Amino acid sequence: MSNTQQKRLWFQAGFFILFLLAPVFDLFRFDLNVKHFFFLGMNWTLGLDDFLAQRIDATQAAINLILRGGLPILGVIGTGIWISWKYGRLYCGWLCPHFSVVETINGVLRRAIGKQSIWDKHPLPERNADGSITKSNPLYWLVAVPLALIFAFVWAVALLTYLLPPAEIYGNLLHGELTGNQARFIGVGTFLFFIEFTFARHLFCRYACAVGLFQSLAWMGNRKAMVIGFDRKRALACADCNAACDNVCPMRLKPRSTKRHMFTCTQCGQCANACSQVQDGKPMGTLLKWVDQECALDKSTRDFGHHDEIPEHCFEQNKLPEEAQGHGKLHDQFPSNRSSSIAS
Repeated sequence: MSNTQQKRLWFQAGFFILFLLAPVFDLFRFDLNVKHFFFLGMNWTLGLDDFLAQRIDATQAAINLILRGGLPILGVIGTGIWISWKYGRLYCGWLCPHFSVVETINGVLRRAIGKQSIWDKHPLPERNADGSITKSNPLYWLVAVPLALIFAFVWAVALLTYLLPPAEIYGNLLHGELTGNQARFIGVGTFLFFIEFTFARHLFCRYACAVGLFQSLAWMGNRKAMVIGFDRKRALACADCNAACDNVCPMRLKPRSTKRHMFTCTQCGQCANACSQVQDGKPMGTLLKWVDQECALDKSTRDFGHHDEIPEHCFEQNKLPEEAQGHGKLHDQFPSNRSSSIAS
């Protein structure tokens, strides 16, 4: 696993823990009992109670609505648009607690049936990009199904704690004293999430997630946004590969295709990591890496009938060692104002 993938794993794990604990510490939640938000341990209201009690006039109430409601909403939306416009579905691939579940169950399911999804037409090759072997074993269904059920239950309970006091929910769970509505919410939520985690997962991310769609639309509006670039001049180097980049994609996309066909790419970088592993030891290096600016145009403008030449510097590290001297160390992070690579 590359340094980038290790960092991504830590980001995902940390955010999943934050997702579970944020309501517990009142970092962010909406309480249906008191009918207002909690944010960073503070009561977050619109200040309308004072207006209804005639302690403030309409002007002050309007100012409260703008400062406490309008500006924070615009700030969150604006920040989300900017990040998505520049980096795509970065939240999905690096933070989203749902996508963490998707990848985890995909991995277990591959061990059970040789495929990341039951909807894949053909099993994946047993040989992985790093040379290791993964053989399918139906006994892993005994892991996959309970794991999906556990994740479904955790998600259902977590969502309820965003709406009702976490101490009440966890206390009632511990003592078996859930109210009827609480039990129904958790029961129905667990059932629906179990169905989704078992059968849909990446399909939900691709076709039903509003947050993901929002990011993808913003990303598609920027032809120079960060994208997985493909060194087409060396496409013949893919001939001796078993499509490792396609095989590892948790969204079941084809990373060498155009940006339009990568509409739901989550910027997880697993395809680039797989390519770097397959090409490891070869003098020209990887064919896939994160690129942006003019280096990204080859991916985005092909959707409009253009065939832009890839600037030399976009894949300048893919040279013989003696040619690459003086270019400095390759980055293992996102691209700078030119491009960057996935370190193996």
